[in-house]
Amino acid sequence: MNKIILIIIFFIFCQIARSQDTTGFYYISKTNLMKTDSYLSSKELKGRLSGSKEFYRAAEYMAEEFSKLGLQPLGNKNYFQNFKIEYNEIVAPCKFSLIENGKTQKQFKLGKEFVCRGFTGSGHFTAPVVFCGYGYSETGYDDYANTDVKGKIILMFKQVPSWKIDDKNWNASLRYREKTAFEKGALAILFVSKPNDANPQKPIGSTLDGEGNYISNFPMIQIDIDVANELLKNSPNTLKELQTEIDSLKQPKSFELNVNAELDINAKYEKERSTMNVVGMLEGESDDYVIVGAHLDHVGGQADEIYFPGANDNASGSSAVLEIARAFVHSNIKPKRSIIFVLFSNEESGLNGATYFVENPLVPLDKITAMINLDCIAFGDSIHIGNGKSAPELWNITRGLDSLYTKQMVMNTWNGGGADATPFHQKGIPCLYFVTTNSYKHLHLPSDLPETLNQNLFEKIVRLAYITALNISDGEYKREVVYP
Repeated sequence: MNKIILIIIFFIFCQIARSQDTTGFYYISKTNLMKTDSYLSSKELKGRLSGSKEFYRAAEYMAEEFSKLGLQPLGNKNYFQNFKIEYNEIVAPCKFSLIENGKTQKQFKLGKEFVCRGFTGSGHFTAPVVFCGYGYSETGYDDYANTDVKGKIILMFKQVPSWKIDDKNWNASLRYREKTAFEKGALAILFVSKPNDANPQKPIGSTLDGEGNYISNFPMIQIDIDVANELLKNSPNTLKELQTEIDSLKQPKSFELNVNAELDINAKYEKERSTMNVVGMLEGESDDYVIVGAHLDHVGGQADEIYFPGANDNASGSSAVLEIARAFVHSNIKPKRSIIFVLFSNEESGLNGATYFVENPLVPLDKITAMINLDCIAFGDSIHIGNGKSAPELWNITRGLDSLYTKQMVMNTWNGGGADATPFHQKGIPCLYFVTTNSYKHLHLPSDLPETLNQNLFEKIVRLAYITALNISDGEYKREVVYP
């Protein structure tokens, strides 16, 4: 065996032995992880929508835990790095119904058959429904050509087409298509997933509507595929057939459905509302830093009828950050590099918290050796470490540690960061993205509850993240050049 490989293996064994000799390593347990996760995903916190009083409560709880550990507060004295974000609270009533002959034929169930988009506008009306394909009006492709949508509700596919016009990418922002529909005189949009896709999306809670201005009097909801087919019952085509025809011919097929729908949607919008990242530091011997982070926010609830617990996304990652911090404190090892523990806000609306952190750094960016991101780490069947193609030396450290410990890490990876690692990657900081395979069965659904989690895998991936952070913080790893 190559001498260099033997040296590397010996070094890794030494690191693991050092880690396992500490009370901190053994402190990481599924019991402690689940205790934090269960609180963060509880009904009391109603899905932790950033800017809500429930999110503030979650942030205050985590900051208090940082304080108990004796972490040094970064940002202000409360461990908060404050900034402003858009905020939209969906309140009661929240109704969507099928109307025929002036009578309600069916009132659809919020949370199962439909959900509101996070930045929906408000409105109460009954109007005809029109199918408009993908909802684009572009040169070379126009779903609105020869179709009058004024005073009507539009049914359209949520995802962008799988093909291009003139080799140009589609604008994926839902607000871009909202603006188009609004300017055409439409009253609202019903988004539905493409039924021919491999895993059609159920109606999910989401605040990721893209770039654009908020339209206060324009409701946007996502409906289930079966609901869309109910609306299409007077049409000769099913939703699958419509997608097949449009995609194969790359031509619009828009028409009135000969049914009416009633919408009663209510939202309270604020252009600027306070939120915060939660940041604490375990001081090391040098002025270099390792970031261990996860996003604390999720997508909240709607109309006091449903909430999205986010036990896996991302109460799991937030619980891991806290548990890793506890492990370092209980280990009684002062790291060579300082370790900054960050709970980001507003990952769900577009990585706003992580972006704010790197644009307003609390320590010099060139002194950050590496960043570890933990997101959706407690559901699934194995460990997946992302961004290895951009930071291969860092990825190989974790791969070596896994081969001696969990033996559950899959060997494929990706590049370009991912989620809250992305803003750090874009600044040239090496990152690892800890996640689990097959992690998204309950993603952004009311069913993302603590009882669905794989507790044994949860414990193993957090222990692997801890060992990785310990290895990096001990100073043997030098910040590598990041690949795109």
